[in-house]
Amino acid sequence: MPKKASPEAGPKLKKAGTPKASPELIRKLFDRFEEDKPDPRTELNFVNPYTLLVAVALSAQTTDVAVNKATAPLFKTVTTPQAMLALGEERLAETIRSINLYPSKARNVIRAARILVDKYNGEVPLTREALIELPGVGNKTASVVLNELDVEPAIAVDTHVFRVSHRLGLADGATPDKVEGQLMAVIPKPWLTRAHHWLILHGRYVCVARKPKCTICIVSDLCPRIGVTDSV
Repeated sequence: MPKKASPEAGPKLKKAGTPKASPELIRKLFDRFEEDKPDPRTELNFVNPYTLLVAVALSAQTTDVAVNKATAPLFKTVTTPQAMLALGEERLAETIRSINLYPSKARNVIRAARILVDKYNGEVPLTREALIELPGVGNKTASVVLNELDVEPAIAVDTHVFRVSHRLGLADGATPDKVEGQLMAVIPKPWLTRAHHWLILHGRYVCVARKPKCTICIVSDLCPRIGVTDSV
């Protein structure tokens, strides 16, 4: 692995159409990510499948840091749908009021808890079809939960994954769903369950939107966009 360069100066990213990474380049990229971080995990704190589901649902349009701050006291006592129902929507909303859209998120969490108790005996159903039927749970949330619990390889495409995938030539889809399908098709199976984390962490801390930190990037020598800036 090349040494990380000084962050003081370095190349910028090309402004051009999305390049197409070859299978050989894809293998090199993910070999590098694996060498750097063999076992990446979500930065959301959770104690069981239910609290993971709640944390991921709360993270929409909110940072993981903000969610962890809000759920730290919550998950000390509330770790089941039954306990969430006992807490109630009003007290839940007060607990998570520091995060974006907290009134609607509290309402959805309570509605989902009721379904989990009534239909699934308080257990989280670990199928995509069942998860996306829960209030506040879409395809991206289901992908994160199933992937994190090693139930089903999935790549939840948020703004970071979308940006990094385009810049590295892994995908050129115009929507998150299209990019997810492209990534699932080109990333070799041994890396599928970890690819989501590598891409999101890379986009969150290194390949950021406005001023990508190419000089500290572990795959900068493999990046097809080194040259000039872009806005992906």
